[in-house]
Amino acid sequence: MDAARRDRLIALIREQGERVTTARRALVTALVQAKGHVTADDLAALVQKAQPDVHLSTIYRSLDALERIGVVDHVHLGHGRAVYHLADEPHQHLVCEVCGAVVEVPDATFAELGDNLHRRYGFTIRPNHFAVLGRCRACARD
Repeated sequence: MDAARRDRLIALIREQGERVTTARRALVTALVQAKGHVTADDLAALVQKAQPDVHLSTIYRSLDALERIGVVDHVHLGHGRAVYHLADEPHQHLVCEVCGAVVEVPDATFAELGDNLHRRYGFTIRPNHFAVLGRCRACARD
């Protein structure tokens, strides 16, 4: 596990004026260990394996709190459940609706679209909440 990354995220929780509880520490640790996108149920299993006394409802409340303060993001990758990932490495998602491949793209990928929508309609997008669906290179050839 990347202990330095975990420690930076724990420090961020404190900097935001929030308490570092057992559940929050366990969630951050689980997310660092997961190295990717995981469902709330996956996270709950990881947390409860390490900290059996942490109740499921506490895990969900902690996820909400960590998202509110910018430690965690959740995204909908198509029609399945939302998945969570750490927010310290911002990125957007492209999902192939044929094979299900998930491609992470730089956060700035949708910057021009966002600027255009804001300029023309006064609308500010949050592209990190939903993936953009389409076909990956391999499936587009078929």
